[in-house]
Amino acid sequence: MSSLDTPPTEGRPRRLTAHEARQRLEHERASRLTQLRALDEAGREAADQVTVAQKDAVRRVLAEIEAAFARVHDGSYGTCAGCSRPVPAERLEILPYTRFCVACRRHGA
Repeated sequence: MSSLDTPPTEGRPRRLTAHEARQRLEHERASRLTQLRALDEAGREAADQVTVAQKDAVRRVLAEIEAAFARVHDGSYGTCAGCSRPVPAERLEILPYTRFCVACRRHGA
């Protein structure tokens, strides 16, 4: 069991504020857009299957990031879509656009 599976032992798990969530998501979006631009530039020279797959992967992550912004807006950000419990702040720091806690992701939620 990793540290992300175990909630803090003292009190309630820390939740990210909407502001913190937006900041992390903005950073992730900017990083992914930079990756996509770099792939587009490289793709002009070589439109191979690997580059196409990389672009698709980055676009999927961008869609997840946009969905996370919507969850921040509607107040459901940080709640696991599988078990409805809070996603630990540590997990959201690592993967700010995640919809699932580690346990639900492992079980294919």
